[in-house]
Amino acid sequence: MAAAGEAVTLQLGHYAGCVGAHWWGLQAAALRSPAEAAELRAAALLRPERAAGGRETQTPRLVALELKGGVGALRPGGAGAEAPVAWDGAVAAYLEGASAGGSAPRDGGHRTDDTSSAGTGGSGTAAQGTSPAPSRLALSQEVHSGGSVRVWSDYLNVRLHPKSVYVIHQYMHDGDCGCLEAFGQGESLLQDPGCIEELEDRLHFYVEECDYLQGFQVLCDLHNGFSGVGAKVTELLYDEYSGKGILTWGLTPVTSNEGDFQKNFYRLMNTALGIVRLSSHSSLFCPLSLSGSLGIKPQPPVTFPYINYDASLNYHSSAILAAALDTLTAPYRLSSSRGSMMHLAETLNFSGRKVVAAWASVPFPALRGCSLPDILCAYQQDVPWKLLSSCREQKVSCCFAQSVVLRGICKESHISCPGKQPASPLHACESAEQILQHYLHTAFPGAFSTSHVLAQPCDTLPPYPQFFSPLLSRQGFLLDKPPSYSSAAVESIPVLAALQSSPALRTLLYSLYRDLQKLNTRRWASFFSAGVEEGEFQEALEELRTLSQCYETGVEAEGSEDEADSD
Repeated sequence: MAAAGEAVTLQLGHYAGCVGAHWWGLQAAALRSPAEAAELRAAALLRPERAAGGRETQTPRLVALELKGGVGALRPGGAGAEAPVAWDGAVAAYLEGASAGGSAPRDGGHRTDDTSSAGTGGSGTAAQGTSPAPSRLALSQEVHSGGSVRVWSDYLNVRLHPKSVYVIHQYMHDGDCGCLEAFGQGESLLQDPGCIEELEDRLHFYVEECDYLQGFQVLCDLHNGFSGVGAKVTELLYDEYSGKGILTWGLTPVTSNEGDFQKNFYRLMNTALGIVRLSSHSSLFCPLSLSGSLGIKPQPPVTFPYINYDASLNYHSSAILAAALDTLTAPYRLSSSRGSMMHLAETLNFSGRKVVAAWASVPFPALRGCSLPDILCAYQQDVPWKLLSSCREQKVSCCFAQSVVLRGICKESHISCPGKQPASPLHACESAEQILQHYLHTAFPGAFSTSHVLAQPCDTLPPYPQFFSPLLSRQGFLLDKPPSYSSAAVESIPVLAALQSSPALRTLLYSLYRDLQKLNTRRWASFFSAGVEEGEFQEALEELRTLSQCYETGVEAEGSEDEADSD
């Protein structure tokens, strides 16, 4: 069966880089897995390249836009065959078995020094094989707290092609001034002929070497000026590559701007404008964040029962989102299917619902040796996943459509004993796919559900953070009790993830609309002076309200009419 084709990935912004670095690490870990377990096609995201010495390696089909000071020791041109540097510092040193050169401050998403244009990377290669266990443990102890991590390139463990990284020198990654803060600033950047030429040149390079391009994955910061960059980038893709899939992920770190009214206002405006503009030119748009809310009032971050993470560290939060992202994108990367980006989008975006919500169970709570029907029967009342789209509603019992992927679970050990009465309807199903499909139809009656079950787990070897509960085995399964000895590193985990077209999105979209409607925008002339006209903003606000109405059920529609009358 012919494969669905290749995808080109764009990373727009620093937090997008954090999520991307972990995601590329997951691809590298999958390449080291046994070939017979590779249910996901590496070629969908990676391109073959000849490294120094004639060895073939894989590099991401990636264009990453970053600000000055945001790429760390990785040179702006990336790392190609002649200078195959992936990263520099503590993480690379442990993997390579060399001595580390000091430590760095904790990653709060900030960096005070600038090495992005210094070209200080060495000439060593990225780790290609499986590292000895002691090195992994030493690495996990070093980076568990995020203490050695400054920027996303510190834990990037794959080569990048020289065409991959484009540093925007007009703005600084960090500092009190000169930052890319507003949506209009981002839009203006992509109206500069030099910037457009650079972007198009890099896109054409990757697109032209594809056998069959199925589309683009856009990872975009939603909370800062990169939302404006993303709006223009998706518009360019929509115009130049008609008919190709554009899946956009609006990424927001867990922020702590309480009391800083200007930052909160800018974040809110960037988010609202970003959702409207990015979704209009994308086949599908999904907000991804561990923040409890994207609105004006902060909410506690999402928690996971078997992960002990520090929400203030981009290194930690982005790792969780990367595991979810790697699972959510599986339907168009399968070796055994011709499912494409456009096919995935079309199953979810009907009736104008181009915004979808993400759910994930990281890791999926399963006891080793239990059959899939036994595992799912334990969660008949409530699916054990968490909402990753900041919609506030953590329990949703209905949706319009969904794409669900369960990975890392044995697909064979589910058949009931011959002649024995099945313990439940799930036990009577003949395949793992039928079991999951039956479960979803029961949990979400009336919804259009597509599902996939993969034996291939999500690999979590360093530089993925070791922030897991001691109640997990090395393969990420639940233990009956905590081990009496020091637990080994968790090497892989099962994951359950879903993209849903859900009424919960009405809460997110309408709440943003109401928050902005209540604000006196005249107080923030600086935001509009950056390039967004107030009339344009009011138009986007109405589009946000219209978009929210696409997710109303009958009862909510009546309620919204009452709200409209009271406005």
